[in-house]
Amino acid sequence: MAISSLPCVQPVDILLDSIKWDDKGLAVAIAQNVDTGAILMQGFVNKDALATTITSRKATFFSRSGATLWTKGETSNNFINIYDMFVDCDRDSIIYLGKPDVPTCHTGLETCYFTSIGDLLKEQEVEETNLALTTLYSLESTISKRELELAGKHGKPSWTKRLLLDENLLCAKIRAEADELCRPLEEKEDSSCTASEMANVIYHAMVLLRHKDVKIENVLEVLRRRFSQSGIEEKQSRASTES
Repeated sequence: MAISSLPCVQPVDILLDSIKWDDKGLAVAIAQNVDTGAILMQGFVNKDALATTITSRKATFFSRSGATLWTKGETSNNFINIYDMFVDCDRDSIIYLGKPDVPTCHTGLETCYFTSIGDLLKEQEVEETNLALTTLYSLESTISKRELELAGKHGKPSWTKRLLLDENLLCAKIRAEADELCRPLEEKEDSSCTASEMANVIYHAMVLLRHKDVKIENVLEVLRRRFSQSGIEEKQSRASTES
């Protein structure tokens, strides 16, 4: 056969053939928030669903009950917009790394994972939602709760509450903690306390974010956009938004 008459095999076809589909032609697909790292939902995909996601950049799954493709948000126009996809080491599951337009779960929560196994083991029914949060988001949640709390057991507010009530104190602490972080570098000291000092800076900065009603997710989104661009593009983008 002449080389010119060989069939053209597309990269997508090669990828699809490399996935270890189960006996029903399906694989697990997990949607993950590109900024927060939160696991949003799980579904199943077949070759067509994965190919559709690759071309449309919208999270698309295969409905086992309806035996049809469905794109998350196809009726509401609230999609999970895909930035990248990953396969695991066995090539039998896929991660959709994306940004949801709105909370993903039909309950109105950010993710479909809000029931702790630990809570279920303690009691038969769990009424309170307990989102699966990583460290930064657990801290953000705790700070938000402190904002709503009344005075403590001895009539004094918590440290977080005091910071939220006193802008001058909060700003002074952020400046002081930033200075503590820089001092070992300037004075050529060892780095044994660097992680601890950085933790102090992050905590106090997150209290300021709560005071300004800004989520840490917004900060991470800015970082993602900023570092996915060249320095020139990033400066031009900032100039256009500030003008």
